[in-house]
Amino acid sequence: MNIRCHIIDDEPMARDLLRLYVEKLPGLKLTAVSSNPLEALELLKSQPADLLFLDIQMPEMTGLALLRMLENPPLVILTTAFSEFALESYELDVADFLKKPITFERFVKAVGKAEQRLMAREAGLSGGVPAKEKPGAAGYIFVKEGTRFVKVMLEEILYIEGLKNYVTIYTGQQKIVSLQRLKTLEEQLPGERFIRVHNSYIISKKAISSVKENEVWIGAVKIPIGESYLRTFMAFVEGLHLR
Repeated sequence: MNIRCHIIDDEPMARDLLRLYVEKLPGLKLTAVSSNPLEALELLKSQPADLLFLDIQMPEMTGLALLRMLENPPLVILTTAFSEFALESYELDVADFLKKPITFERFVKAVGKAEQRLMAREAGLSGGVPAKEKPGAAGYIFVKEGTRFVKVMLEEILYIEGLKNYVTIYTGQQKIVSLQRLKTLEEQLPGERFIRVHNSYIISKKAISSVKENEVWIGAVKIPIGESYLRTFMAFVEGLHLR
């Protein structure tokens, strides 16, 4: 797998070290090196990358601010001397967090994680949409739970709850917690099987037990119906009633 890399760091020595490490791994292709985020923003428009080695503390703009600005960001490995940014970085779903000074052994391990993520993305297992069909069209999806990808059969999903950057998928047998946004997961799910009823909930249509006013029951679980979703949801319910 040939991974296009872009190094973004304001420290010359750090850039040189990362360049050296990249050149040692045959699967990496260095496409650009930037000394600041504003330069990187322009370069990324003309020279797309699969993977960013992104410093956090830089003049004018932090690496995290740059990451939030990118509409469809590449996979990111953060590099920094400040470990207090670790929690915030994982909330942004980065591939890894490297604390300076970075050893080659730790660099290789981080690249290995990124390569696994990119391979999964190409196969449509982590939120990407293949050219021919959505991941859910096959009757299942893969979601990342911790360091592994879990296969979830769509017919087993009862409902999904979102909280900030996490989702919890509830089936009859288990619950799976994944670091991703509810909107991202919603895009993988076929509309004929699932319906969004709240900013924080997606439910399986076939799992609905009953509906009362602005609440829907999935077995013994009561789920609120958000005001902005109520009309669409009731139209779906009334359409079933008229059949």
